Amino acid sequence: MEEQVVLVSEKDDFLGLMNKQEAHEKGVLHRAFSVFLFNAKGEMLLQKRAKGKYHSPSCWTNAVCSHPRNEETYSQAAQRRLKEELGISVDLEEKFHFIYKADVGQGLWEHELDYVFYGKYDGGFLLNADEVESVRYIKMEELLIEIEQNPDDFTAWFKIILKEYLNKVIEGLKGLKG
Repeated sequence: MEEQVVLVSEKDDFLGLMNKQEAHEKGVLHRAFSVFLFNAKGEMLLQKRAKGKYHSPSCWTNAVCSHPRNEETYSQAAQRRLKEELGISVDLEEKFHFIYKADVGQGLWEHELDYVFYGKYDGGFLLNADEVESVRYIKMEELLIEIEQNPDDFTAWFKIILKEYLNKVIEGLKGLKG
């Protein structure tokens, strides 16, 4: 059965369900989540999407990103995809949510109300080859240089979400300084 996404208003009101491919073709706003994982050294986990993905194949992106199913919470969906893609379970903290729209090529759009989660992980992985080609940890400074030098090596949505994440982290640090 074709996977469906949950269509929502900008206030996250349920509007219905739509075939995932159709939603990406039409650029309709739908629920999504993104997981950022860091190791004890403060390095971010990146996954390289599998070559067989229907859009953005073999591009680097955050640890996990996907869509909640109907009647599944964002947190439940994030845990499910961590298990399905990376073979792991991690305590996650919701950091923020926002709306973005990104052209992912081939006439497809990601238009998402995206809930962003944060977690720490230092263990091993059991990668699902249908989803993930490989994973690696990287220092934030090195990641930003790589994105600047080779932007096409990264998914369109990851670059948007990373910028939003870094802005939120900086805002949080400013708040701590009073």
